[in-house]
Amino acid sequence: MILRYLILCLLLVPQLEAQNNPEWTANHQPFRIVGNLYYVGSNDLASYLIATPEGLILINSNLQSSVPQIRHNVEALGFHFNDVKILLISHAHRDHDAGSASIKQLTGAKYEVMDADVPVVESGGKADFFYGGRSLSYTPAKVDRTLHDGDEVKLGGSILTAHLTPGHTKGCTTWTMRITEASRTYNVVIIGSTGINPGYKLLGDPKYPQMSADYARTFRTLKSLPCDIFLGAHGSYFALNEKFAQIRQGSANPFVDPQGYASFVEDHEQAYRRELAKQTATKH
Repeated sequence: MILRYLILCLLLVPQLEAQNNPEWTANHQPFRIVGNLYYVGSNDLASYLIATPEGLILINSNLQSSVPQIRHNVEALGFHFNDVKILLISHAHRDHDAGSASIKQLTGAKYEVMDADVPVVESGGKADFFYGGRSLSYTPAKVDRTLHDGDEVKLGGSILTAHLTPGHTKGCTTWTMRITEASRTYNVVIIGSTGINPGYKLLGDPKYPQMSADYARTFRTLKSLPCDIFLGAHGSYFALNEKFAQIRQGSANPFVDPQGYASFVEDHEQAYRRELAKQTATKH
């Protein structure tokens, strides 16, 4: 029955997904990042698994067509996909949350989403301030728990904290957790997104009038977070493929990269300031 459902999901995926960046759909070998944290996504659409004695936490369902891939990667690591108890996302864009309805149906996972992104996921993208009218909708998914800035998600001794880092979406979420391995405790940061998509109006968007202020808030928040392990919603944020190659060569864990995190935040804040200055000048 489950196999039949997965086949139907693949057949019903919108033709739009055929136009995706091929790195979004090319599978990446699943692997352990540190402690009980694993990578189970594609070459660029990141999906993370936290394994606990009480079940699994999955961050990001990615595209509707990504679900069989994520399931394969979870099971390749020796886990059972139906042990996913909690489903989280980085933000409500289809490349990170369109597979959520399928994963909920297959696993019965509890879906927990930041408050400002709830209307978007429950409408299948139609309530998005920018993409809602652009034929980028997907299967809606019911949210089981509405999160707020600073809320914790707990399962089997693992604790994740949800940090509201808005701008890219109104409820964009950066996840943090602490993981101990070999007597060292690491601060893990999984950045939601800081990107300013083409067409975004930082100033004067009636559907998102506080967008510029929200981006500024996000950079303040990110700069305040202690980071040892630098991760994000896209593999390209943290040089996934390059760092994975280093692991295969036997290098020390390259995902321990506090300087890379600081540089990413600084570079993206400067990009935001340049875009803000450009849009401000255009308005005058």
